[in-house]
Amino acid sequence: MTKGIRMIFCTFAAIVMQMLVGQSASAQTQHSSDSFVPIAKYISRGDARSLSSWFAKNLEINILGKVNDCSKRQATQIVRNFFTTYKVKSFTIIHKSGVAPMKYAIGILNAGGQSFRVTLFVRTNEDGNYIQQFTIERE
Repeated sequence: MTKGIRMIFCTFAAIVMQMLVGQSASAQTQHSSDSFVPIAKYISRGDARSLSSWFAKNLEINILGKVNDCSKRQATQIVRNFFTTYKVKSFTIIHKSGVAPMKYAIGILNAGGQSFRVTLFVRTNEDGNYIQQFTIERE
């Protein structure tokens, strides 16, 4: 192999490696944060039914200081009641952290003319990602 061809080959190999590493890191970042995208969308819509598809079979719900360890069905009703009482205007996630099997996000919910802090703990298992703990507290 001549020196020129070797240099072109090495440059090409380096570019391909950078692309592969970049795609892998991008896919991993996207996968790790994906669950919060639809969850945030459903909260911002005040859509308890769609949000409940992310609830674990049993989870902890803390709405304005009232803590409940409850079933997915009970949690759906509690969140639905909250969204009925406090009409949602917007929801924005301001912080995400953690690694599987437990990730969390903190967001600001504007609803019913008030501001609330929402904390979500999402557990990852072989079946998928599920909200294990859902907290709404006044700012």
